Amino acid sequence: MDFPHPPRPARDALDRLTARDPDLAAIEMRAGPLPWRVRPDGFPGLLAAIVGQQISNQAAGAIWRRLRALPGADQPEGLLALPDEALRGAGLSRPKVAHARALAAAFLDGALDTARLAAMEDEAAIAAIAAVRGLGRWTAEVYLLFALGREDVFPAGDLALAAAAAHLKGLEARPAPAALRGLAEAWRPSRALAARLLWHHWRHVTGRPAMDEVPAGQGRVPA
Repeated sequence: MDFPHPPRPARDALDRLTARDPDLAAIEMRAGPLPWRVRPDGFPGLLAAIVGQQISNQAAGAIWRRLRALPGADQPEGLLALPDEALRGAGLSRPKVAHARALAAAFLDGALDTARLAAMEDEAAIAAIAAVRGLGRWTAEVYLLFALGREDVFPAGDLALAAAAAHLKGLEARPAPAALRGLAEAWRPSRALAARLLWHHWRHVTGRPAMDEVPAGQGRVPA
């Protein structure tokens, strides 16, 4: 779901963030106002993240639409009731079928719970999500950022963020995750907002859709 502008609290935090970093402040002047993108929470939001891992945005969007067309596929019970052939026919690879089923089982057995995840501190929620087969820290951080609206989560393993930061800051090379996480320390307590600005910058510079526009692949520059 897209909104034309950030909600007022986020806009106020963005203004405080950009007042501290002129490079971030210049992004909206060049790329236009930052749109506000959100994803569904709970099982559908995490399932969408599995769908998009390691494939292009365009392919992920097509698979997601086919998967959502299967009756019950966006709910744990419904997905587990579907045969592998139906999930494979929608475009999921064999590993992703297994990961989707592991996610559904985690919601059904209580290992993951939508309301409980929303109530957890960031690192606890990240650990709970990353404990599920097929999900990792990047997927968890993206979920917290876009589905739960956390303001200080930063997916340092995302290559588009690294490429955007290198371009924006004039770095010689794209920073590795540890270096990017270190760079982002200056943006606390609004690192998620800095990430949104960097993705916005990357869309503007490259003309490519960024990972927050459709289900996206884990840790890769969007194509």
